[in-house]
Amino acid sequence: MTFNFTKYSKFYYIISGLLIIASIVSLSMFGLKFGIEFIGGSSMQVDFQNKRPSNEAIQNALKSFNLGEITIQPTGSVGAVLQFKGVDEATHQRILAELSKLAPASEKSFQYIGPSIGQELRNKTELAIVLALVAITLYIAFAFRKVSKPVSSWKYGITSLIALFHDVLVPLGIFSILGHLYNIEITIPIIAALLTILGFSVHDTIVIFDRIRENILRRGMGQFEETVNWSLTQTLGRSISTVLTVEFVLVSLYFLGGQTLKYFALTLIIGITSGAYSSIFIASPLLVSWYKWNLKKKA
Repeated sequence: MTFNFTKYSKFYYIISGLLIIASIVSLSMFGLKFGIEFIGGSSMQVDFQNKRPSNEAIQNALKSFNLGEITIQPTGSVGAVLQFKGVDEATHQRILAELSKLAPASEKSFQYIGPSIGQELRNKTELAIVLALVAITLYIAFAFRKVSKPVSSWKYGITSLIALFHDVLVPLGIFSILGHLYNIEITIPIIAALLTILGFSVHDTIVIFDRIRENILRRGMGQFEETVNWSLTQTLGRSISTVLTVEFVLVSLYFLGGQTLKYFALTLIIGITSGAYSSIFIASPLLVSWYKWNLKKKA
């Protein structure tokens, strides 16, 4: 039995279009809240004995230090991660002493990153993502170079790039909202998760495209839309089982992996889900839409 995936292509495009527009609007309105790795500053993790003071109490205790905007993120039942502008070692020790007045506190870690280092890391991160997208597109175009009909090889690369753009933009849009509402920051683990999403998504897309190529060789080029639907039907079970296997692990990491891995796992959950959707409902139907558009143009 062959499922007619491409029959509702316009419906898929509308859903993805709304998600992309919502993400762009969110990013335009709220932007992204970057961690100190990218903007510079100090990060301090402390554990309090018995009970963690309220965020308001911590803010008031540190008001005299002129630390700028202080971000307080609870960890566990008695811990907290504080982020503020860069301070020297003497001020760092005075801050720890002031926190200990609220409740006995032990420092777990302290990190300082200068603004120039943060900006350099941010530039390199942006470059890494752009290079990854370009390299993936060129690789797909090269891998399918012998497939010239009924759809040119470079169109496989372009459709995969559109799907990848979708898969990265959706998590970024969600994190812009989370940053605005809950002060969730873009950190190195989240960037690593975004690059992982690119690899996972394109892998799923290539498996489907490769099956389309095999079926074109077997069935001929006469009914391209039927060939795409047949290929999607053949790979559907594999795509679902692969995604669910990964998602089960990521959900476990989100709830049990601690604060460090929580948002890394959340990024992957959102991105891999989006990637599975785009591979099946965006990339392949786009090939068919492009093919039909070419036929109308020739007619």
